[in-house]
Amino acid sequence: MTPLEMAGVFGAGVGAGALNAVVGSGTLVTFPVLLAAGLSPLTATVSNALGLVPGAVSGAVGYRRELAGQGRRVRKLAVGSALGGITGAVLLLALPAEAFETIVPCLVGLALVLVALQPLIGRKVRERRSADRPVRQDGGRTLFAGLTLASVYGGYFAAAQGIIYISLMGLLLDEPLQRLNAVKNVLVAVVNAVAAVFFLFVADFDWTAVGLIAAGSTLGGQLGAATGRRFRPAVLRALVVAVGTVALVQLVLR
Repeated sequence: MTPLEMAGVFGAGVGAGALNAVVGSGTLVTFPVLLAAGLSPLTATVSNALGLVPGAVSGAVGYRRELAGQGRRVRKLAVGSALGGITGAVLLLALPAEAFETIVPCLVGLALVLVALQPLIGRKVRERRSADRPVRQDGGRTLFAGLTLASVYGGYFAAAQGIIYISLMGLLLDEPLQRLNAVKNVLVAVVNAVAAVFFLFVADFDWTAVGLIAAGSTLGGQLGAATGRRFRPAVLRALVVAVGTVALVQLVLR
């Protein structure tokens, strides 16, 4: 890479780390920059996955206050995320790109609708629950299965996976949006990590890109957490929908 390209990749890493900590979809910042720097799509995908791991961890650490009391929930959901992440990583190497190009925009679009309507849908769901059936603190089998499937997509490409996580948890857990965002950061870190470990054995990385994204996303994760955790729920939800809409347009036009 030229010095200018290296600066661009580092800057994209900062932006992706910040965006992932607050909303998700940071891959849509780094991926095009890696392609512009001359990396092949596969090398860009696997290098991006590994480089964003420190940023995801940084974002989770930044949200550690919101994670308080959620340890059991996080551990359970992390198991499904790990299983989904490794499955998606395998599919990345086994399937043609066309297999996911149709379904991915549909998933992101559905997630955006769910996030936007989450207060209304969540209220209706709570009203219909019977009084003798309390809410499962871990979201039950439905949330576990949904997040596992979303993590398959995350291990494959990762763009907007955080938005899908937020939409599912918002419907099935009675928690403030910021606490759900904290869980999302941990699950994204798990998916990126297991996918990256798998890729280490079967794919070629651009280690310069990995290092630059790792450094940038670590810084960005702290910046994003410091900023995002101050947002009111309505503001955070609007930001999720806005960023997700941009992600959806990019995915459709790719």
